[in-house]
Amino acid sequence: MHALMSPGEKAFQWGLAAALSLMSFAMLYPFLHTLSISLSTPKEALRMGIHLYPREVTFDAYLQTFRARGVWVGFGNTLFRTTVGTALSLIVMTLGAYPLSKKYLPHRSFYTMFIVVTMFFSGGLIPTYLLVRSLGLIDSRWVYIIPSLIVTFWMLILRNFLMNIPEELEDSAKMDGASDLRILVSIVVPLSKPILATLALWSAVDHWNRWFDALIYIQDPSKIVVQIFLRRLVVDNLDMDLRQLMDATAGQTTIPETMKAAVLMVTTAPILLFYPFLQKYFVQGIYVGSLKG
Repeated sequence: MHALMSPGEKAFQWGLAAALSLMSFAMLYPFLHTLSISLSTPKEALRMGIHLYPREVTFDAYLQTFRARGVWVGFGNTLFRTTVGTALSLIVMTLGAYPLSKKYLPHRSFYTMFIVVTMFFSGGLIPTYLLVRSLGLIDSRWVYIIPSLIVTFWMLILRNFLMNIPEELEDSAKMDGASDLRILVSIVVPLSKPILATLALWSAVDHWNRWFDALIYIQDPSKIVVQIFLRRLVVDNLDMDLRQLMDATAGQTTIPETMKAAVLMVTTAPILLFYPFLQKYFVQGIYVGSLKG
């Protein structure tokens, strides 16, 4: 095929490959740098220059990270909000998107427009806080889940996907006496695996990375998420200069820099491992879910 290309086309292909390779390295390097720092000794971590791999490997930062009770507490709360929040969010959005996908729903355009408006207007931080407080969700783990059960844009994508399911399947099921709920569970949901897997990935990543709601609504240390633990670790050591760090390495196997890198890797790895299992559904779900309006 390359033999059929003109010199200009070959130059474009080589230039495109070089640009994509450079972009890939630019995205991959911060991850490699953090991994290298987390596995390095204090002396190696403070070395100036590029860190692609650790020259002196040590797992002390990870051992100290796993000994910290705050990490396990944060992981437990983050795992709770990610699993329960993602599952409930998919259920609620499916129950909302399914009727909106039906042409025979009375005033469907009005309901759809009413939902779309919420994408452009919101009450703001203070009204949201007052609402959350009035619901009794302050200092409750459910504050991580209930306010974010529905993401309007995601529900509209799911609605568009459901509109592509042939109506004949549902009509035949109704002739056999199946109810709308039975049709949804037995026919629609199995056919919607690509878009549901895509939304599950989005929701899980969103829940895993969130920390601002915990910062505002949670005071109990036993209910913080792991991202808050990481933020406190970073902020508490932000004012230490290089000389203080070098003084702190005397007789120690870890320093704040290696600890921060280790905690960052520990909090990032689980969601990265989750992605490959849903990747095969990702493109198909996005493509089909964006066809109809």
